Amino acid sequence: MRTVFLLSFLLTAFMFSCNVEKEESGEMPEVDVDVTEGEAPEYDVNWADVQVNTKTKTVKVPKVIVTMEEKEVEVPSINVSMPNSDEENELRTIRVEAEISGTMHDLEIQKVYAVNNKLIIISELEEESQNLGEERVRISDQIEINAPADLAVRHYIIGERPEGSFNENYNYITSENELQSYLADSKLIYED
Repeated sequence: MRTVFLLSFLLTAFMFSCNVEKEESGEMPEVDVDVTEGEAPEYDVNWADVQVNTKTKTVKVPKVIVTMEEKEVEVPSINVSMPNSDEENELRTIRVEAEISGTMHDLEIQKVYAVNNKLIIISELEEESQNLGEERVRISDQIEINAPADLAVRHYIIGERPEGSFNENYNYITSENELQSYLADSKLIYED
């Protein structure tokens, strides 16, 4: 027992009597500090040298040709008077548009429904036979409506959604039957 006590005492004394000092050295980046009273210091740090310039390169870019021609056409005009409304009506142009490619399409507003404080515009997009080649064309249809300014407008287009981000502005459906429950309490105010 005495030897165990002596060995543990010697081991403890040996552990606490060691003095280990370890030093490492490194380099900090060179920093010039310029300080003016009342301002934040400016640091000058050596870093990557970046140069931006231009060079001439031949690439293929899309070319868009837009031709506008003025035509006299009949535009449907609708006058809506809301019951018990003191708000004045405002003449608004309701337009539906699609950007198409491949073959020409026809886009027409078919029906307008009134539901609560909303106008539901049902349009139809039909493919025609004229080939457009590589061109992209925007087609549209419009109506004029004299109605309270706070009426929200929701568009639904019957037909296949054409490619392109422009066509994400409208909801595309396969038939008007998809909206039957939504249009149950509505009033048809225009039909082409």
